[in-house]
Amino acid sequence: MFRKSLVAGLMMFAVVAVPSFAATKALKFGKLVDGAGRVLNNAIVIVDNDRITAVTTAANAIPAGAEVIDLSRYTGIPGMIDAHTHLTYGPDPSQRAARGSIVSMVLGQDALKKTLESGVTTVRDMNASDYTDIAMRDLISMGTWVGPRMLVVGCGLRPQRGRFNPAGTPLGCGEGNGADEFARAARQQLAAGVDWIKIFGSTGSGQDVTGFQTVTYEEMKAAADITHGMGKKIAIHSYGPGGGRDAIRAGTDSLEHAADMDDETIAEMVRKKVYYVPTIDHNRYYFDNAERFNYAPGATDRLTDFINRNLESARKAVKAGAMLVMGSDAIYTMFGQNTRELGWFVKAGMTPEQALGSATGVAAKMLGMEKQIGSVAPGFFADIVAVEGDPLADINVTMNNVRWVMKGGAVVVDKTRPGKSN
Repeated sequence: MFRKSLVAGLMMFAVVAVPSFAATKALKFGKLVDGAGRVLNNAIVIVDNDRITAVTTAANAIPAGAEVIDLSRYTGIPGMIDAHTHLTYGPDPSQRAARGSIVSMVLGQDALKKTLESGVTTVRDMNASDYTDIAMRDLISMGTWVGPRMLVVGCGLRPQRGRFNPAGTPLGCGEGNGADEFARAARQQLAAGVDWIKIFGSTGSGQDVTGFQTVTYEEMKAAADITHGMGKKIAIHSYGPGGGRDAIRAGTDSLEHAADMDDETIAEMVRKKVYYVPTIDHNRYYFDNAERFNYAPGATDRLTDFINRNLESARKAVKAGAMLVMGSDAIYTMFGQNTRELGWFVKAGMTPEQALGSATGVAAKMLGMEKQIGSVAPGFFADIVAVEGDPLADINVTMNNVRWVMKGGAVVVDKTRPGKSN
């Protein structure tokens, strides 16, 4: 009931122009990297409504009456996937509590726009107050707002944070103490309509890079068992190695952040096919904004140290054959920088092609959507990005040279002509 009333209320005062589009389009690319291992020169992609119907090099395959969009100056790639965002937090951490969750969510429309401009057409959003992520997801799905396709977690699960009260302190959204309460909290989020469950398994956020484990193995496993039993997946946040190790033991589907993992933990992550979302670049963002966020003295040194350790863990994971997925952990004003994580992946030993795969095919498989997104292929959603240059030779092309974006058959970004910005 809350979710329905929230969406209805927002529709009354937040109207965003949704792009209109012809039913059939023919997109012409100088080169197409299809996300499934093929590179086609002079490629033509036929789009009907929100789906791709054909990928070809034959000019005579263009249907009569189709709108032809000439992108032959560019390379086409699949719409990218950012597996770790915080779109509902608003642009200013100092105002978030004062403004309230709904106002912060509405201000997040700018973050939606900038995320699309980075070439990201699908996100997994990783925590929200008052189920505003569900509302945002549904407004986009309904066509009322323009933004990337969203998968959401509602309230992340965590230990109780309220001050002790001898008379008893009510549990907040997602909070629990002990395995039974974590199972209950997971069930509540699933009943609310989330797509994934998230657990905050350790300290760590902003200037805090401590990584102390805060959720036990038993609590993690109880939530994971409920989640898997209801056909959903679970992600566990741990800055430190202890929480990461227990998350893998407990059956997490993806591990977030996790620096300082030892070889045994990484080997177990590979063996159990757990996806690793290291989010290296988000601490670079905190470093760059330390003064603005009024961080304590020494915070930048601690952030630099954690970035180096996080990168080293990613390097070891790449070498061991782990499945890394791009997640920016974008927050506040970081949107538009969503794909900078790919540069860190190349530093960790990936080729540009592998790095791009972490944001397309590999990420799609993690989400269980490998037959719908992450590739430019018949039957898939028409999520397609045009970049200037060769992304397989230089990952910076993917990060900095996005010129045009289609999401679900609608052109949502067009910077192909002077003066055009959308």
